[in-house]
Amino acid sequence: MERTKVSVIGLGIIGSIWAGRYASEGILAASWNRSPKHDLDLKQTDLANCAKVAKFLHICVYDADSVRSVLNQLLPHLNDEHIIIQSSTIDRTSAAEFKDLIIPSGARYLEAPFTGSKPAAELGKTIFYLGGEADLVIEVEPILKKVSTTRLHVGTIEQATVMKLAMNLQIAGISQALCEALTLARGAAIDDDRFFEVMKANAAWSGLAELKEPKLRSADYSPQFSIKNLHKDMRLARMVAHSDLPQLESSIECLAAAEEAGYADEDFISLIRMLEK
Repeated sequence: MERTKVSVIGLGIIGSIWAGRYASEGILAASWNRSPKHDLDLKQTDLANCAKVAKFLHICVYDADSVRSVLNQLLPHLNDEHIIIQSSTIDRTSAAEFKDLIIPSGARYLEAPFTGSKPAAELGKTIFYLGGEADLVIEVEPILKKVSTTRLHVGTIEQATVMKLAMNLQIAGISQALCEALTLARGAAIDDDRFFEVMKANAAWSGLAELKEPKLRSADYSPQFSIKNLHKDMRLARMVAHSDLPQLESSIECLAAAEEAGYADEDFISLIRMLEK
């Protein structure tokens, strides 16, 4: 094991970008994906070897079940030198379970959900919400700095998972409102140039609107973050909510309808397609 090396576990849209950035920094030891990606030159190997060659094991997979499967396979190969950096979006109960699972091995566990879809990851502008002990956050800082601009220690591992879901709830609500506003304007024969010109002078203009403006103008629904992933996250948010949240329920309904319509793997801004029907 090399004490400054990272293995990336999960080579989806974001994981593959992080692995590439770690490789360019000279600290990628290995990577793994459930289905090997033969078009990527990222030192792909099995999970046992990922643990053998790296201290830091950075996980970015689909959901809690996927994380559980990975950790159960890693467990026999972990020791007190390993640090698990868990960046999949999961619920707080699962995060606590995973920490308890690896404690007997001596390894340490940092919850590290993030914000920033494909464009942000490509530019190294990911933002992490970190949950865990302060000394562990400090130890992981030089690693996560290679793939991000901001690392925020928000508290416990459970609080980090909820913070991520709270941020994604806002993204879901703002996206739906943006799609409805643009549809309303187009229905009055207001062209997109004028709509976005006016919106940029309005308090409603946001980083999300800036990110999605080109995709809405060109009807480009290639995924930066998919409908099915945002829908999954909103269902997790419902699981941890302590009260009724009307916007959350509305978002789940809209995302479910888009997934049913066949848009599951498209970018979440394809919510507008449901309004055009």
